[in-house]
Amino acid sequence: MSDILIHTHGTAGRKIGHISLNRPKAIHSLTMEMCEAMIEALLAWRDDDAVKAVILDHAEGRGFCAGGDVTLLRNSALQDGGKSGRAFFHTEYQLNHLLFTYPKPVVAFMDGITMGGGVGISQPARFRVVTENTRYAMPETGIGLICDVGGGWYLSRLPGQLGKFLGLTGARLDGAECLWAGLGTHYLESGALAEAKARIIEKPDEIGDILDALASEPPEARLRGNMDTIDRLFAADTLAGIMDALEADDGEWAAKELKTLRSKSPMTCELVLRQLREGAAAPDFAHNMTMEYRAAGRAIMLPDFAEGVRALIVDKTGDPAWKPARVADIDPKAVDAVFAPLPPEEEWKPL
Repeated sequence: MSDILIHTHGTAGRKIGHISLNRPKAIHSLTMEMCEAMIEALLAWRDDDAVKAVILDHAEGRGFCAGGDVTLLRNSALQDGGKSGRAFFHTEYQLNHLLFTYPKPVVAFMDGITMGGGVGISQPARFRVVTENTRYAMPETGIGLICDVGGGWYLSRLPGQLGKFLGLTGARLDGAECLWAGLGTHYLESGALAEAKARIIEKPDEIGDILDALASEPPEARLRGNMDTIDRLFAADTLAGIMDALEADDGEWAAKELKTLRSKSPMTCELVLRQLREGAAAPDFAHNMTMEYRAAGRAIMLPDFAEGVRALIVDKTGDPAWKPARVADIDPKAVDAVFAPLPPEEEWKPL
């Protein structure tokens, strides 16, 4: 069976494009072939006046999309000098940019796990439906990778210091928290999703009204109660400054987040902080993706990526040996090198 299901609904002149991720054993993690198939369909529908909108969801299983093909990336780092990994990033980021600039409404149903690559294909959508099952995260610092697929753009534009908090700690948000933070546009109970899709297929010009009518009142967003603390403790521009602030706070929340931060790759955390600064300053999404392509392609070649994937995903020992292990040992020039321009012929380019 195909890892991605692509079809259209409706009658002549009023069609809906429908992409369903269908790799349930991997929680629909994206492969190169899946990205290429989505690009092909989206380009065809973009130029077809009969197609009015696009639905993006998953076919079955407990999550929308858990990320990208991390195994491919690790194998690339270990076996071909990162060449196939960079090729994957190039195509995946073209998909991200295509969705960001897409002229027709896209409705992403973020029902269940929505992490990494799943964030990259859902955040550009005009309508982002979250549910009681949504679990959103950008957990890349735990495996030695930046928060790519547009994270530099999206995270840096969240309220206060929330983007730094999410990018560094990999904290998970539920559907109510996503709605409050603006990561989702509508909160629906999962039981209402089938009806929502059926109505959208019937009336593709009324997507906003349909989702408004079916939306439920979400629970209280727990995140809201922590925002003052997040803004205070994650205000510093450096990892050392943030960790100092957490250490100086005697609260239980600060102690928990300090423990979490200490489990992450110090080098990668510094890269993410730099990424968010660069993303905030980017004049448009394409510039952000150019920056992330440079950084991600180099990050997978640093020792922490292969080691992080080994410890968390391959061997599942949970004991990564980060290099360097201490924040104080990070060379600022090494951070600069990750973000340096590539030769013109090697730079990322949108479709």
